[in-house]
Amino acid sequence: MQIAILLFDGVVALDAVGPYDVLKLLPGADVRLVSAEAGEVRSDGPLKLVATDSLDAVQRPDIVVVPGGPGAREAGRDERVLAWIRGAHEHTRYTTSVCWGSELLGAAGLLRDVEATGHWLVREELAQHGAIVVDRRVVVSGRIVTSAGVSAGIDMALGLAALVAGEDVARRIQLVLEYAPEPPFAGAGDPAGADTSLVSELRDGYARSKPPATTRR
Repeated sequence: MQIAILLFDGVVALDAVGPYDVLKLLPGADVRLVSAEAGEVRSDGPLKLVATDSLDAVQRPDIVVVPGGPGAREAGRDERVLAWIRGAHEHTRYTTSVCWGSELLGAAGLLRDVEATGHWLVREELAQHGAIVVDRRVVVSGRIVTSAGVSAGIDMALGLAALVAGEDVARRIQLVLEYAPEPPFAGAGDPAGADTSLVSELRDGYARSKPPATTRR
């Protein structure tokens, strides 16, 4: 079972590495880290990742994982990336996203009339791609599976493991990873429970960082 995890400059590392650490433990998993060209890819910080394959080398994966990050905006304007997502989706068992990665699925035309989620800062924008926006951590819509911000990629990957290999396998992987989160600040990771002033600050900062509407897809 070939699993392709898309990389691009400006990716959030955990968006890719979280699902990687889960999915690599699936029986028969052949995980490929793919980018426009094989080689080093910059994350949104000092950490660098290495793409094992170019997009051209991985055309028909069984599973696609599209992470997010600030670089997703630029990747969403790269027709080569969008064409690869569309082409791969024709053959996948599941096409998935983490965080802002759902924006890339939308830009590729895969979310029209599809229930989907993403990072809370970009959920409203998914509607511009015709998505039915859902305020949930993981959303399964047929062959498309989307997840919320960053850490939700681990939840998505465990759910995906259950879909493709059964709950016993997924539970074993969860135990191997000792994935039993106990965040130190209850409610702080959800805008519904977080400090309202902080939520507003982050929304304002995100709005200021967006490029002009005329340059966006």
